[in-house]
Amino acid sequence: MEERKFDPYQFIGFILIAVILTWMLYRNAPEESQTPPPEQTQQTLEQIPQKEIISDAIQQLNLTQTFGDFSTLFQDNKGELILLENEKLAFEFNPKGAGIASLRLKEFNNYEDQPLFLIKENNTKFNVLLKAQNGIELNTAEMYFSSTTISNNDSKELILEAQISENQRIRFTYTLPNDGYQIEFSISTTGFANVLSNSIPPKMEWGTTVYRNSRSIEYENRYTEYTYGYEDDRVDYLSLSGEDEELLSAIRWISYRQHFFSAILVPQEPLEKVLMQSENLADKAELEEKFTKRFQTSFPLKQQNGELASQFKFYYGPTDFKTLAALPGDLETSIPLGWGIFGWINRWIFLPLFGFLSTIFPYGIAIIVLTIIVRLAMSPVTYKSYVSQIKMKLLRPEVDAINAKYKDDAVKRQQETMSLYSRAGASPLAGCVPALIQLPVFYALFTFFPVAFVLREKSFLWADDLSSYDSVLDLPFTIPFYGDHVSLFPILASIAIFFYTKMTTGQQPMPQQPGMPNMKIIMYLMPLMMLFFFNNYASGLSLYYFVSNLLTIFLMLVIKNFIIDDKKINAKLEENKKKPKKAGGFSARLQKAMEEAEKQKKAGKRLR
Repeated sequence: MEERKFDPYQFIGFILIAVILTWMLYRNAPEESQTPPPEQTQQTLEQIPQKEIISDAIQQLNLTQTFGDFSTLFQDNKGELILLENEKLAFEFNPKGAGIASLRLKEFNNYEDQPLFLIKENNTKFNVLLKAQNGIELNTAEMYFSSTTISNNDSKELILEAQISENQRIRFTYTLPNDGYQIEFSISTTGFANVLSNSIPPKMEWGTTVYRNSRSIEYENRYTEYTYGYEDDRVDYLSLSGEDEELLSAIRWISYRQHFFSAILVPQEPLEKVLMQSENLADKAELEEKFTKRFQTSFPLKQQNGELASQFKFYYGPTDFKTLAALPGDLETSIPLGWGIFGWINRWIFLPLFGFLSTIFPYGIAIIVLTIIVRLAMSPVTYKSYVSQIKMKLLRPEVDAINAKYKDDAVKRQQETMSLYSRAGASPLAGCVPALIQLPVFYALFTFFPVAFVLREKSFLWADDLSSYDSVLDLPFTIPFYGDHVSLFPILASIAIFFYTKMTTGQQPMPQQPGMPNMKIIMYLMPLMMLFFFNNYASGLSLYYFVSNLLTIFLMLVIKNFIIDDKKINAKLEENKKKPKKAGGFSARLQKAMEEAEKQKKAGKRLR
């Protein structure tokens, strides 16, 4: 919890309040007893402010009904927390406010191997604000509810009721199935038809301060997000950093995603005028890295014949695609699998494929097998890319000769170079196209591993959790952009990337151009960047990149030594040069455009 520091202004405020209360008690004391007993004084301190407020409320509401002892609604009845649980969830409800005091997921532990709570120690706010016709407000969070528990064959039902008067009450009903992660919730009122404001509807407020449940708060916070579904099938989210706020309508569901666990509100009907707020807490030092974000939501509740009658479902459980997809609606879209084609690849290829492999192999081995399948599927692309590199390497002497011959004429130099490529049947873009083809797969897997719930708490070799970093050395200090530990899989992946880069740049020389940065240095920086970037990432992702680059190096060695013959490729290039080349195609159009540009340039010089 946040450490409370001494605040002199707060202390002075308490002194002033005490003086005012003492003066009020003195003025309201019975004349026949100038010095009341200590117990009576304590009772007066506890009851008079509430009775005065409640008395004013009753008078201002001007209701025809008799409220009776309305003050009991706001007095602490010292009721114990009410337990409601099934096979997966354990709830504790507070009689005050009728909200959830604690929620434990029975099947899971946090990063400290302690029971995993989504709700505890007042980190969740739940309130229904009722506004009367004359402006008086009633907050259910301040009321005390009586409880009734009913057990059915397939569920348990908890009824929490605040009795306003003999004919007026507010009822919250929670229905928990014997299994599963969803709980049904309904709000209803009786006797409020002539009380509630017609212009300002009742409002529901729901918020939570998200506890840290993973080893790396930075990594967990990156995937902790306020997400919502709206209109027919659209999904959006609030900003991951800083503070963000939106006011939208037609909201189908609201998800407080806590990386691997989610709290999702699903209304029976789409919500209108929903105020959504998100605040990043991970960088606040005073919170001692206990929380990641704060989410808050408020929206008006619909009325039927002047009474409240709203129904919702709450999902509290793992952010697992298979689990969410089994529920009504499209709650699984709250998981960030990637947009467009990347999400499609994850949803229809990698999710079912990895799900199948993990039923046969341990999870670390399943990642390796998945990597092998992906690299073999991409091997034709790897082959074409390597052939293109060989062609460019063989043509390099002729390109250098052209550069030397036309060093003062950039247009002519470019024309002759393109003519050489065209006659030889080579293209500098041929090596880029295979890389572009692999990009969707690369990015899809980059988004897949961080949200793969099945990797949570699954070990492999020295990594005790494939969903978190695989620290082999904890540092007594923090390195900026790197962290306070050393992960081994990112080091291995960076080494593999270094050798792969060395092999590819060796096949395709990159001469230093005047005024241009050295491309070799830039490419060698990539392994170092990967080392820093992945140190706090899921070790499963680093394992994939390590194995993937090893396999790519192996495939390139096989292609070079057993499949491709440099002499045959060179002979083919020479043969292509001798063949008449038909004009046309993109290269011919580009060359013609360059010639026209050169002519216009020379014409402009003559005019000057």
